[in-house]
Amino acid sequence: MGDDAVKEEAMEIMGQFQVLPRLVVFDLDYTLWPFYCECRSKCEMPTVYHHAKGILYALKDKGVDVAIASRSPTPDIANSFLDKLGIKSMFIAQEIFSSWTHKTDHFQRINRRTGVPYNEMLFFDDEDRNIGAVSKMGVTSILVGDGVNLGALRLGLSKFSENLSSIQRNKQRWRKFSQKLSSSKRDH
Repeated sequence: MGDDAVKEEAMEIMGQFQVLPRLVVFDLDYTLWPFYCECRSKCEMPTVYHHAKGILYALKDKGVDVAIASRSPTPDIANSFLDKLGIKSMFIAQEIFSSWTHKTDHFQRINRRTGVPYNEMLFFDDEDRNIGAVSKMGVTSILVGDGVNLGALRLGLSKFSENLSSIQRNKQRWRKFSQKLSSSKRDH
């Protein structure tokens, strides 16, 4: 399946959801591409996972912004590869730096740069520890085993919708509780 066919299918998948994330964040190594940057040379021509470009194009066409959160110790190589692949300009935020944290610093920077609340973000990564830490920030996070693909996109959007519904239900419960509390205080 080529990039156009993947894009078309990704568009169909996104069409099944009433609300999409405002921002989708991707790790690089073993999420968008099948290697570690630090094991490569800038001279090489990189490749991405089979569905990656089609998914990126579909997100952009649907008006969903995309960003990068990568703990790569070789940001120069990562940036060179993004340029060579012709996708660097697609990302509104590119947080590519070595870190001992589990991407929380990356997401704080992305949040400050974009203004997008954590609960309106969707994140794909291949490391469980990053998924756990970023999920605690309120970001819907999906572990990918073999790079980002259409199945991961569908799962991510489903989980994002579930999380959003849960947040809305909790807000409604809080409003009802607050109203009851206010009326009981007036009665006394």
